[in-house]
Amino acid sequence: MSKPVDVGSLKVGSYIILDNEPCRIVDLTKSKPGKHGSAKARIVAIGVFDGVKRSIVKPVDAQAEVPIIEKRSGQVIALLPTAVQIMDLETYEVIEAPFPEDENLKSKLSPGTEIEYWRILDRVKIMRTK
Repeated sequence: MSKPVDVGSLKVGSYIILDNEPCRIVDLTKSKPGKHGSAKARIVAIGVFDGVKRSIVKPVDAQAEVPIIEKRSGQVIALLPTAVQIMDLETYEVIEAPFPEDENLKSKLSPGTEIEYWRILDRVKIMRTK
């Protein structure tokens, strides 16, 4: 799920959808309006799931899609060969998430560990242990 917002209201550290991928904005520069055009914003963002750097240039009064991020708590049930099985602590629903790329975080995962995970655009990412 996502919602439209004005490009001019985005800030560094907020999130945006570029190429159907949720990304965190790392650099944002806005130009002044010129004689023959409107002000433009140049956005550089890094993908949440794939880590790829993307950039776009848009007028500040244009619309951009911003992902709705659900920050949830869960508990690791099992470590599967390709994924981590997580039980949500509120709904008790069991989901699977890919292993995090961060080796430090990956080493802390074991059955019974409480974690924080994000659900963005029907995809899941483990962010940290509690």
